[in-house]
Amino acid sequence: MSLSLYDVTVPVFLRSFANLSEILEKGRAFADQNGMPHADLLEARLFPDMAPLTAQIQRASDTAKFVAVRVGQVETVAMEDDEANFNDLQARIAATVAFLKTVPAHAMDGREEAEVELKTGQGSKTFTARDYVLGFAIPNFFFHVTTAYALLRHKGVPLGKLDYLGRGEERSA
Repeated sequence: MSLSLYDVTVPVFLRSFANLSEILEKGRAFADQNGMPHADLLEARLFPDMAPLTAQIQRASDTAKFVAVRVGQVETVAMEDDEANFNDLQARIAATVAFLKTVPAHAMDGREEAEVELKTGQGSKTFTARDYVLGFAIPNFFFHVTTAYALLRHKGVPLGKLDYLGRGEERSA
């Protein structure tokens, strides 16, 4: 059996969201234990022109969601970018996970060569679904997940590689 676009996206996203959820909880606990305002973590940036932690979660969510929409041709769900605290971020992750779990694997079957148009503020780019998934969506998703991890680590949250990768067991966020 060949590896499908579904196989390389949805299960990977689900596992990463489970890990990201745990990373955020460690961040919240660290802030609480150290008397640190949650905003110190939620608004953290690696550089002034980079998006804060909240936006990193939002962009990871959007990237995963739009793979299902653009490649699997499933109806999107609206998610406002108004998360302002750890509970909101956990709810965003949970909503994204719930959405991804509704995507049937067969929705992406045979769609490797389908055209996917990505529209941005700078214009649009057209990909095959395979190139979109492998060359844009997966790297973009992990850019934002990694940046969220790095922001928390930079602020002193005691995280390690296994927090990012997961402990090997299958979990749902």
